[in-house]
Amino acid sequence: MNKITNHMPTAQLQALDAAHHMHPFSTQNDFATRGARVITSARGVFLRDSEGQEILDAMAGLWCVNVGYGREELVEAAARQMRELPYYNTFFMTTHIPAIALAAKLAELAPGDLNHVFFAGSGSEANDTNIRMVRTYWAEKGQPERNVIIARWNGYHGSSMGSGSLGGMVGIHSQGGLPIPDILHIGQPHWWAEGGEMSPEEFGLMRARELEEKILEVGPERVGAFIAEPVQGAGGVIIPPDSYWPEIQRIVDKYGILLIADEVICGFGRTGNWFGSQTLDIRPHIMTIAKGLSSGYQPIGGSIVCDEVAGVLAACEFNHGYTYSGHPVAAAVALENLRILEEERIVETVHDETAPYLKQKFESLADHPMVGEARIVGMMGSIALTPDKAARAKFKADAGTVGYITRERCFANNLIMRHVYDRMIVSPPLVISKSEIDLLIQRAWQSLDEAMAQVKAEGLWESA
Repeated sequence: MNKITNHMPTAQLQALDAAHHMHPFSTQNDFATRGARVITSARGVFLRDSEGQEILDAMAGLWCVNVGYGREELVEAAARQMRELPYYNTFFMTTHIPAIALAAKLAELAPGDLNHVFFAGSGSEANDTNIRMVRTYWAEKGQPERNVIIARWNGYHGSSMGSGSLGGMVGIHSQGGLPIPDILHIGQPHWWAEGGEMSPEEFGLMRARELEEKILEVGPERVGAFIAEPVQGAGGVIIPPDSYWPEIQRIVDKYGILLIADEVICGFGRTGNWFGSQTLDIRPHIMTIAKGLSSGYQPIGGSIVCDEVAGVLAACEFNHGYTYSGHPVAAAVALENLRILEEERIVETVHDETAPYLKQKFESLADHPMVGEARIVGMMGSIALTPDKAARAKFKADAGTVGYITRERCFANNLIMRHVYDRMIVSPPLVISKSEIDLLIQRAWQSLDEAMAQVKAEGLWESA
């Protein structure tokens, strides 16, 4: 039996990694010069690397390890299912028990009439599904011209050809011929960076009304759907002004277009409710799910679909699917993960106890001289780095320069805190304790102090 062990020195592992492993969203040559940090094990909210360092993972992997690392119940669920039925597909009038049970459980948990699930292997795959689902829905209703989908700049919906087109990340669009046709974008509700002299409420309304302007520009008869994250995650944890989502809801209702809530990050307790749509009072026709569905223990995603859309699609052969749609092992692990979230009342504990505590502690980071704002909802938050709080000023240096310096100081202090341009973001496992929150804030403050000293020493403390 091939056994994967950490039997090599770190430098040798790094050299093998650089020689053969192509990393996502990375400049590959950097791995040869610097070497990757090699993670070897994890427990609770902590990682351990090949040098024996214990690291507080304030990002829950990639926003996904909601129940924390080292849950033996999930290991056992996978092993049990592998012995019983390691794989079968759900094509050709065939199904299996894990997919049946998971779909039924998700229908129970999801709000409103979101009672149907199309499974995928990831959030990217699920959003590709959504493109075809929306366009097929309107074609089946005799309106095939309604194939335009509107999304937001700086939103993130995945990195495949379809999902990368839905997202509004300029870096993704710069490679590979994206976006694909009939995907359009409007502005994001990012008041701190783009609100100017407007109040947050005025700005939220203005950005929401860009959707109506785009619908009228394209023609209401051509627009099929609007897709957005309840809270933009990879874009920098952009929490919209309170005025934003009610106006978006009014507009989609007025023009009868489908609303897709991308819950890949916001779902399964991240915002303090089971879904971000509940936190922000959104009524979607389709919800994209992944990440926290299995707490990252198995790759699985999907689209939870309302009765109306599912009913129309049920009358036709939907020529779409994946080899691993509803994979039995992934579905079994996801079911066990949902059981843990429910029975241990993790979502309720986040809502009632740990999220309010984290909010109080996290917002205190706004007192730091380099922090302009600290915003958080549930267990996802961000801080804006600035040389001038009063002016909400950007740094003169290229966007991300100061954020990268700060991220590196976090890593040096054994804290995983991500940077998006010059915002620092957190999304810890939902099981983080109050004492672990204290440690997170302590390490964040220390890292900010060290980063500010480095920024000043390098002559970067200058407004744009």
